[in-house]
Amino acid sequence: MASIMTVFGIMMIPGISAESSHITVTPINEKVSLEETVTTMNVPEDNKLPWGTVRGGADDVAERYPVIIQFYKGEDPVHFAQVDVKGDGSYEYKFRVRNVNLETGEAINIFEGQYTVKIYKVIPNTDVTT
Repeated sequence: MASIMTVFGIMMIPGISAESSHITVTPINEKVSLEETVTTMNVPEDNKLPWGTVRGGADDVAERYPVIIQFYKGEDPVHFAQVDVKGDGSYEYKFRVRNVNLETGEAINIFEGQYTVKIYKVIPNTDVTT
């Protein structure tokens, strides 16, 4: 359920959408695992808003591990970010989607079209035996 909140929280600005996601969990050791969420972000050509946001709800996140967010256009890496997790387990990353050239006043789309977004976070193992 917590991972689904991450998917619904991604790109919550009008006109930019996140679509289907795939979640994979890979054990790191007996205490923690790496959770990878892969989703698709679509930014329309006529987008007028300057910001996009990736956010995840409060859920099981291992303490002291940041969340890594990677954007790809096809197979090409476009933008990477690392964000700290808040005390309640939530995180948020805000990024520019559109910019304005101050000399010409021309709007420049930084993101446009379809992107693959990969979100990595370290989570505690739930089946730990003590």
